[in-house]
Amino acid sequence: MPKLIAKTPLSGLWPVTHRDLSLSEVALDRITSVAPFRGQEKALAKALKPLGLAFLAPNSFAEKAGVRLVWTGRDQAFLINAVLETPAAALTDQSDGWACLRLEGAGAADVLMRLYPLDLRAQVFAPGQAARAGLNHMASVLMRTETAFELLVFRSMARTAWAEIAEAMQHVAARRAL
Repeated sequence: MPKLIAKTPLSGLWPVTHRDLSLSEVALDRITSVAPFRGQEKALAKALKPLGLAFLAPNSFAEKAGVRLVWTGRDQAFLINAVLETPAAALTDQSDGWACLRLEGAGAADVLMRLYPLDLRAQVFAPGQAARAGLNHMASVLMRTETAFELLVFRSMARTAWAEIAEAMQHVAARRAL
């Protein structure tokens, strides 16, 4: 009987580099959708406290010791790289449904502004901010860290997202070379 081998959504694709821009995959251990039940916000806050996190304001994310909580919509967030057990929220495992891409380097915002209908300049979209927005025709969650942008896209669209970002990187790098 053949053995199945777990692969990341973008396995086999090497990081793409154009000038000082780099696109790579981030392998995430676990993604859990967290949606507090009505009136259970305090109980959820108590459950998140041992992780060093609190439920978020819209368009933001928080990270502590490799665990991240990302706002993904009204009364909803993704908990990344941690396990949470609480009766205060609807918890849904999303681990196999998403891929994470990381774009870093000078000009990363310029690349992504070709694909997102958002102003991603640092003074507008600062580190710690997140947005649920369309990456061209694909649903995504965009986060700005201190040094990069990280994007969550549906696993089924990961290679398409990769190709579109790589192409936009090429265009930005060519423009900067002029």
